[in-house]
Amino acid sequence: MASVHVERLDHLGLIACMIKDFGLISMIDARLVPDDQEEITPGEAVAGMILNGLGFANRPLSLTPQFFTNKPLDLLFRPGVRAEMFNRFKLGRTLDEVHAYGCDLLFSELALAGCAQERIEQRFHHLDTTSFALSGTYVSESDKQAIAITHGYSKDHRPDLKQVVLELLVSQDGGVPLVSKSWDGNTSDTPIFKERAEALMAAFASSPTPRYLVADAKLYTEDTAATLAKLGFITRIPGTLKLVSQVITQALQGDRWHRLDETTRYYGLELCHYGMAQRWLVVSSQAAMERAEARITKAQQREWEAIDKQLLHLHAKRFETPEAAQAALQALATSWRYHQLAASQVIAHKHYAGKGRPTPTSPLKAIAWQIYAQVRPAQAVIEAHKQQSACFVIGTNIPAGHMRDAEVIRAYKAQSGVEGGFRFLKDPLFFVSSLFVKKPSRIQGLLTVMTLALLVYSLTQRRLRQQLADHNATIPNQIHQPTERPTLRWVFQLLEGIHRVRVMVQGQVHDVIEGLNDVQIKILRLFGDEVCRLYQISSG
Repeated sequence: MASVHVERLDHLGLIACMIKDFGLISMIDARLVPDDQEEITPGEAVAGMILNGLGFANRPLSLTPQFFTNKPLDLLFRPGVRAEMFNRFKLGRTLDEVHAYGCDLLFSELALAGCAQERIEQRFHHLDTTSFALSGTYVSESDKQAIAITHGYSKDHRPDLKQVVLELLVSQDGGVPLVSKSWDGNTSDTPIFKERAEALMAAFASSPTPRYLVADAKLYTEDTAATLAKLGFITRIPGTLKLVSQVITQALQGDRWHRLDETTRYYGLELCHYGMAQRWLVVSSQAAMERAEARITKAQQREWEAIDKQLLHLHAKRFETPEAAQAALQALATSWRYHQLAASQVIAHKHYAGKGRPTPTSPLKAIAWQIYAQVRPAQAVIEAHKQQSACFVIGTNIPAGHMRDAEVIRAYKAQSGVEGGFRFLKDPLFFVSSLFVKKPSRIQGLLTVMTLALLVYSLTQRRLRQQLADHNATIPNQIHQPTERPTLRWVFQLLEGIHRVRVMVQGQVHDVIEGLNDVQIKILRLFGDEVCRLYQISSG
C-alpha cells in the first residue's frame, strides 16, 4: 500500500542553495568549531535561523522546530537533519558562540567573503544607524563586551521601551551590508559615525581604488571634521548650521542652477568650512517641493487657528491708550510666521460720569480703546519658505576632477539602500518577535544573525536582477507588468505553493516537486544548476 507525505518547499529551497553557494555554513563552522556530540553544527544552526527569518512566518526562535516541522530538511540541509534539532537550547548556545567569537568580526569576515565571491563594487560605503525597541526584563551580565539594553533616543518613537542600536555599512552596489555593529541603547549617532570614519581610514588608504563614505547629517560635525578631512566623504550638511540657510538663500537668488534630470536641479559652490576645502551642492527637486508645500500648508493652517484665538481675546480687551492697543497687536504679529497684518482699526469707548444717557454737557470720565485687526497670509514669505524647505545641501571634499557634481548627488541619493535594509530588518514578519531572548549577549548574537539574513537576501536579490539584465528578461510585478528589477520579497511570494511530495510504494521512495508553474520555473532557472536540481527542473 502506498503512503504519501507532503512538505512545503516554496522559496526556502532557493535560500538554502544560496546559503550553501555563498559558503556560509562551512565558513561559520570553521570559526565556531562544531562539537562532535552535537547533531547539527553551529553553521547549520545559523542557517536554520536565517531560513526561519526569511520564511517571514512571524515565529520567534523558540518555535523554530515548529517552523521546520513540515519542511524537507534533507533538501534544505542534509539527510538526517530533523526539526527538533533546532531547539531553543541549541540556538541559544549558538548565539553564545557567535558572541564569544565576536559578532562584528564574524559578520565582517562572512560579508567580505560573500562580496568577493559576487564581485561587489565597493566604491561607495553607505553608513547609518537604527534602534530596535525591546520589552521585558533582561538578565544583567558580567561580560563587559555585552551591549547595554537601556533607554535612549528611539527612532521607533517608543521612548517608553529599552532599546539597542544597530550600525550598518552597506555597498551602493546591491545594498549589500559590509559592516554590522551593535551598540548600547543610549548611544547617539555622532560617536558611532566618528568611530566608523576612523576605522575606515586605514581600509580606504590601502585600497587600490578610491573609496568614499556616504552618510546622513550626523556624520558632519566639528568633532569629526579632522577625521573626515582624511577621507573622501559625501554627506548631507546639517540644516541647523546657519551657513546652510545662507547658502540656500544665495543659491535661490542666483541663476547658476544646473539640471540633474527633469525634476531635480542643483547649484554648486566651493568653500572652506571646519578647516576643509569642500564642494557644497544645493539640491532642489519637484518631490521635495511637493513635500515642502504639504508641510507648510499644514503649518500655516495650525498658525491660523492659533491666530484666530489670539484675535478673539485681543478684540475683547480694552486699553488705556491707542498706542497700548497697537503695541499689543504688534506683540502678537511678531510671532506670526506665515501671516501678516492686513489692516487694523482702533475704536474709542467713552465713559461718562453719572448714570443714564449722556448729554452734550456730561463730563467725560475715561476713554477705553479697543482694536480690531484683519490678518492675511504672507504669500511672499510662504513662497520663500517653500523654496527654502525644498532645498538641502550635500557636502563633499572629493575634488571635482575625481567626481562630477551629478555623480555626488546620485551617490548620496543611494543612501536609501541602507534605509531599505533597516526596513527589511524591522519587518513585522521577520525576526523582530525573536528579540524576546533575555541575555544581552544573545541579543547581540541575534542581531548578527539578522544582518546575515540581510546579507543573504541582498546578495540573492542582486544576483537575480543581474541575471535578468544579462538575459534581457523580465518577470511580472504585483500589477502584472514586466519588471527587470523585482524585489526578492516579491519573488518569494511568486514561489509560494511549491511542495515536495514523497510517495512510498513497496518500500521504494519517490520524490516529486509539485506545484511549479512557468513563471516559477523561469525564476529558478536564473539561479543555476544546483537550484534546478533541487527543484527537479531542467536548467534550460
